[in-house]
Amino acid sequence: MEISALLVKDLRDRTGAGMMDCKKALGESNGDIERAATILRERGIAKASSKEGRATAEGVIATSVNPGDKLAVMVEVNCETDFVARTDQFKAFARDVAVHLIGQGQSYVKENDAALENLVKSAIAQFGENVQIKRFIRYQFAGGVAIYTHPGDKLAVMVEVDCGSESLALKDEFKSFARDVAMHVAATNPLCVKREEVDSSTLIKERDIYRQQALNDGKPAQIVDKIVDGRIEKYYGEVVLMEQPYVKDNDKTVTDLVKEAIAQFGEHMQIKRFVRYRLGE
Repeated sequence: MEISALLVKDLRDRTGAGMMDCKKALGESNGDIERAATILRERGIAKASSKEGRATAEGVIATSVNPGDKLAVMVEVNCETDFVARTDQFKAFARDVAVHLIGQGQSYVKENDAALENLVKSAIAQFGENVQIKRFIRYQFAGGVAIYTHPGDKLAVMVEVDCGSESLALKDEFKSFARDVAMHVAATNPLCVKREEVDSSTLIKERDIYRQQALNDGKPAQIVDKIVDGRIEKYYGEVVLMEQPYVKDNDKTVTDLVKEAIAQFGEHMQIKRFVRYRLGE
């Protein structure tokens, strides 16, 4: 079949592989880009596909926290041009959306929200561009929550950290620790908090890829499983938050960071969950 230059470019952007390698993989997969990406990984030519940099729209990520009600919201608000997205007025509108969303109940349905619809219509009239609320997430948290927004407002992270007491969650030292965790998530983009949370289908796919890589490298069949197990352990260290090297000190993991915080504050704590929004993902 005919492989278009646009399809080759898309695969190259996703995998970082060369143009000819991408074209060959697409030919073998009959134009199936997902299968082509897997073929490149099996040959050791590409890493796992990434959505980084594949923005589909301009806009910002906005957040809001209500400590009293223990509620937090993160929302992606899109517009047509970066010129509008960078204005203080648009950022203020996005914050207003986050504040509005934080005041809604657990059974909230965005499509039934007439007030939000009016807010968006007013923004369209104000900015002269199409404006959309692409997605949002709302946390109701028990311990503490930290938010990190990267300069430019196109990447933000929200992390919930369970701790032993209400008073600890209010301390500046605890807030600083939780924010460091959020900054780490922003930098490393983990899949989940603990290895038990890695999707089984993802592990099966990774094992298949590592096994094929080992066989392609000519490794003896009797040691392939051990090689695969070792690479899976390395994979956990790359995608599981608690097992990642801490970005501010690669000599320790995030688990070590949490243990240090427990020793410092004298109370049990754990990272319960996180969400990471990057514009356009």
